[in-house]
Amino acid sequence: MKKKTKIIIGLVVAGALLLYLAVVVMLIFFATGAGLSGDTVAVISLSGSIADGEGEGLMASAGITPDFVRTQLDKARNDAAVKAIVIKVDSPGGSVGASQEIAQEIRETEKPIVVFMGDMAASGGYYISAPADKIVAKEGTLTGSIGVISQFMDLSGLYEKLGIKTETIKSGKHKDMFSRELTEEEQKLWQTLSDELYGQFIKEVAEGRKLDVEEVKKLATGELFSGTQAKELGLVDELGGYNDAIDLAAELAGIEEPIIEEYPARTFFESFFGFTASQIRNLIRAKLFGSDYVILESLKESFPVPRY
Repeated sequence: MKKKTKIIIGLVVAGALLLYLAVVVMLIFFATGAGLSGDTVAVISLSGSIADGEGEGLMASAGITPDFVRTQLDKARNDAAVKAIVIKVDSPGGSVGASQEIAQEIRETEKPIVVFMGDMAASGGYYISAPADKIVAKEGTLTGSIGVISQFMDLSGLYEKLGIKTETIKSGKHKDMFSRELTEEEQKLWQTLSDELYGQFIKEVAEGRKLDVEEVKKLATGELFSGTQAKELGLVDELGGYNDAIDLAAELAGIEEPIIEEYPARTFFESFFGFTASQIRNLIRAKLFGSDYVILESLKESFPVPRY
């Protein structure tokens, strides 16, 4: 073998070893956060209805769940390079329990959090925004809608039309209250429960926004406010866009030139196929048994939980 050939082979081997070492070092640095400047603002996107788990309806979407929010926040909380977090919220609201669980995760995060409101951050969408350190909204953002709503469906007429008869065996006077028309007594019971959850919503807003409870009660009519109105009422801090929210988060963290890291909002499966697992399952059922069957099953299985 010629000397020149040996030199070339040696250089190739040396280059490969250097590249390997560089990759190993980069992986270690990114895993520990040691290789970053520590000037990162993490961006988490939350879009859709708020629920405890993946929706079961024919056209249900994954939406915003406590597990998803917790996973995203844990990633930011455990990353030493992340000094502040921006949460983009675009939601009409949803489940009371899920909204409260998400709000608690945000409240207990020690790193500064700025919420940037999209087209709508209403009801539960506002509930999960209230505990943030700062809130930025667009002038045309629809927000507020502080209140509680419950809706019940009496399917007896539909079952009668389809020729379906049901037999009910119950233990407990009100156990079947959601499978028929509510009595006057049951309406009062449910109103009492709704008022309790309404009070919890008012308390969360008052504490998160540092407002007087009585002042929040005056705003808690369930009405929507524009971003401009919300700022005047003290429900948001600033009017602006995405970059304004980034700048505010950086300011809270003492960062002059933030590195922006946007976390993916969807799983690989959802991004690749464009559907959630639940949607695909229901589409298959609709193909086999018909869409009317799937819709009826979804209505039958839906429990009328109160919603923010």
